[in-house]
Amino acid sequence: MAQSIADRRDQEFVLHEMLNAADLASHERFEEFNKKTMDMVLSEARNLAVKELLPANKEGDETGCSLENGKVTIPPSFHRAYKLFCEGEWVAMCDDPQFGGQGMPRVLSMAAGELFTGANCAFLMYPGLTHGAGKLVEEFGTDEQKRIYLKNLYTGKWAGTMCLTEPEAGSDVGNLTTTAKRNEDGTFSITGSKIFISGGDQDLTENIIHPVLARIEGAPAGTKGISLFLVPKYRINADGSIGEPNDVICTGLEEKMGIHGNATASLAFGSKGNCTGELLGPENKGMKAMFVMMNEARLGVGLQGFGFASASYINAVNYARQRIQGVDLTRIFDKNAAPVAIINHPDVKRQLLHMKAQVDGMRALMYYTALCFDKVLTAEDDAHKDTYQGLIELLIPVVKGYITDRAFEVCTQGVQVFGGYGFIQEYPQEQLLRDCKITSIYEGTNGIQAMDLLGRKLGLKKGKPFMDLLTQMNATIAQAKEMKELKNMAVKLEQAVNKLGEVAMHMGMTAMSEKVLDAFAVAHPFLDITGDVVMAWLELWRAVVAQPKIETAKKKDAAFYQGQVKTAQYFISWVLPATLGKMEALQGNIPAIMEMPDAGFAG
Repeated sequence: MAQSIADRRDQEFVLHEMLNAADLASHERFEEFNKKTMDMVLSEARNLAVKELLPANKEGDETGCSLENGKVTIPPSFHRAYKLFCEGEWVAMCDDPQFGGQGMPRVLSMAAGELFTGANCAFLMYPGLTHGAGKLVEEFGTDEQKRIYLKNLYTGKWAGTMCLTEPEAGSDVGNLTTTAKRNEDGTFSITGSKIFISGGDQDLTENIIHPVLARIEGAPAGTKGISLFLVPKYRINADGSIGEPNDVICTGLEEKMGIHGNATASLAFGSKGNCTGELLGPENKGMKAMFVMMNEARLGVGLQGFGFASASYINAVNYARQRIQGVDLTRIFDKNAAPVAIINHPDVKRQLLHMKAQVDGMRALMYYTALCFDKVLTAEDDAHKDTYQGLIELLIPVVKGYITDRAFEVCTQGVQVFGGYGFIQEYPQEQLLRDCKITSIYEGTNGIQAMDLLGRKLGLKKGKPFMDLLTQMNATIAQAKEMKELKNMAVKLEQAVNKLGEVAMHMGMTAMSEKVLDAFAVAHPFLDITGDVVMAWLELWRAVVAQPKIETAKKKDAAFYQGQVKTAQYFISWVLPATLGKMEALQGNIPAIMEMPDAGFAG
């Protein structure tokens, strides 16, 4: 069975009919990116994804990465893919062309990224983290650092990583032990170890630039004393050429459940006392700087989860259309009844519709959040810019946390649709499931995303971003109420939106009371119900766009638009009632969680 990666028609629907992304071309910053150009970019991205990245995915999973005699080797097929990826200038899609970028809108890069991630996520992590490292240089680097590093990173000539985690300092970054000692020439001697470094070493590029968090000798304890350093694998000469090794040693590669094609490394800095780094940004402001990369990474991890889910769903649909097994239930007693494709069986159709509802909602959420980035850049005034920036901050933990949780569920369902074939390596579904699991863990576990939503984002700017989100939802509800076919759905969603506002206020007040632990014990369920309501809003928005087009559309498009409305009906009539029940439970705080004695658990 030929593998697929994404629904092109639905990508176009969200970009052009729902979000009207081509309107960005009216602003001089994106004037080159009209609808025709956007479609051309997507076609080129799909060609690269299908012809080069997807064929390398299975080999990457089976071959994996190896460390022998101090050298890390990645899957051979990744080399050609990387060369073509860099030649196409895909590393820095949204960035300044003078540094090797394409200057495209973030929403368009998100659509291209869906294709790349769904085709081969393990591969895409190499250029993805490279871009993140480049962004740090662009945001916080000196003119000289930008001259040396930026174009080399944004063109993919050099690779980049993100070095935060240590054996005893995972999510608690402030507990790190990596140190930086001042040198007379203004550089720093770096000493310490980092683990779980994606793309930490490889044989793709001539150099690897490691943004490393470390504490300068004498700096305060905790996160307040952390600084950020640029530490190259090979030192860089004054003329920009590659110099001698910089005492950055790969001490091991992790054997993982998935993403085998990406080298997840343990790195030792300065084990021979000869590792040099240069400060990036102000001293003791490393965590603030790193959050620029972490926010990009969290959006990227949401995209990874979505890419896996999108691929698993489209594979399942195609398989269900081709797999002939069992007779139509209405002819079960007919001895002459011919077997039918399994998509005709009610339970399979239910599974596919549930997958579709989740994937459609994810796509709309990913693209909408990306569009908010573009709106910040093209905003007419500071008030609009502030609104969109607030929405970005609020939605990042939902994108990262909620989407990756649901993506794993979709990938699980994708295995189920294939039945026994889904469980074997001949078909792609089991790899998508294995690869997907990491997305709810790295770049801040989803429990941490939930704490971020409750502890920081809910009360951000006195709750304005949250209220702005509810305002957006209510605007869609008002539109839907004007359509008789959608009015009932609009009323149901309105009930959920109002209830979400009540629960958010309750959660916020509880988090500031003596029951603070009870509040954070259910932070993740609160993230879930927030995500459910956001998804229901986006499904209704889709239906509002599609409903008027059903009668006038050609047959194939009419079925597509009908599918939008039916998907919204399914989500709002099936998922939302359970969400309302969870909201009711959250208002009771679920005290049993914190009242449970430690000794009451097993063992």
